[in-house]
Amino acid sequence: MKTAPKSHRLHLGLFGRRNAGKSSLLNAMTRQEVSIVSEVAGTTTDPVEKPMEMLPLGPVLWIDTAGVDDSGVLGEKRVEKTLRVFDRTDVGILVVDAGCWEPFEEKIFCELRERKIPVIVALNKSDLAKPSAELLDRLRETKTPFVKTVAFKGSGAHELREALIQAAPEDFLRAPPLVADLVPAGELAVLVVPIDMEAPKGRLIMPQVQAIRDLLDGDAYCLVVKERELREALNRLNRPPALVVTDSQAFLKVSADTPLDVKMTSFSILMARQKGDLGQFVEGALAIERLRPGDRVLVAEACTHHPIGDDIGRVKIPRWLKQFVGGELEIDTLQGRDFPDDLDRYQLVVHCGACVWNRREMLSRMARCRRAGVPICNYGMTIAYTLGIFDRALTPFPDALEKYRQIRGHL
Repeated sequence: MKTAPKSHRLHLGLFGRRNAGKSSLLNAMTRQEVSIVSEVAGTTTDPVEKPMEMLPLGPVLWIDTAGVDDSGVLGEKRVEKTLRVFDRTDVGILVVDAGCWEPFEEKIFCELRERKIPVIVALNKSDLAKPSAELLDRLRETKTPFVKTVAFKGSGAHELREALIQAAPEDFLRAPPLVADLVPAGELAVLVVPIDMEAPKGRLIMPQVQAIRDLLDGDAYCLVVKERELREALNRLNRPPALVVTDSQAFLKVSADTPLDVKMTSFSILMARQKGDLGQFVEGALAIERLRPGDRVLVAEACTHHPIGDDIGRVKIPRWLKQFVGGELEIDTLQGRDFPDDLDRYQLVVHCGACVWNRREMLSRMARCRRAGVPICNYGMTIAYTLGIFDRALTPFPDALEKYRQIRGHL
């Protein structure tokens, strides 16, 4: 559990005013001096992350944020970083002085609720003040769980833990599978893993490792080959595999070498389903048809890897898009959590599989695109569409394939 990737952890965000006791509460919950605690307001300047195991939830990630009432130039930057944490928060803990609930607290409370993020109110410093009857009525009216805490003493930590267990969202406890539901127990999946310049030395990339583990958890078999060995490997089998999964960059060769009666997709498209909304990505892929020379496209990556000469996001996908459109496009690239507010200047957003993010963060980014009226597509789906094998790549996902065919029929 201690080595579980962040993307598999329940993200718990601590929000509130400066000096409300967020850092003290985090230290109490983890039983460690994770965050510096001081009477000086604004001691926490950047989000502080602490992974831990919390049974029965399993691996979680605490995120202690700077107070969102910070001021000044630096304060605005701290607040900006804090607000980004909303995008990846699965459960929000609003830490307040027990006797203080003003428009500021109400604004954070409403923001969490509007995003449909479960929220727990920690009435901290409850040894010094009591919550008002109006506040208690407000929390009961909205069915919001609350606990009384004295964070620096550790009081209320057990009650907060129990409240978190109850508040964990169903979509985390029943997270979409990666691949196991597509390959019945006792059946075989063939994973095509190119070993090229982008392959990390001595290991596989995260989606490939996660697919292997997911298949083993589902009692399925797994065969891992490079793309040039796929055809021979399939010929050696005494019956066809249930599924072939490839790195998207090898789509054309793998599609040619895989019999038509065998379902095929890519690791990136599996990630699109697990981390995001596959239907919205289908709509984004169809938006590629509307691109014209001179249009502007944003390519966004969740991780911050060092790009190589033939990088997938900076070279290959732009090249395939330009070939499909038949002219030049304006391509902007961003990494990590940088994402523009003025999305409406783009005709399309192309996003990586987000294997290093939790599902909440990817869905938050997709929601921003939807509000801006900008289509968003996933790396693997973009590649499949521009190469003309989109139908083939969606065969394991009948609902998404049907949606594609219906929309395509009305174009």
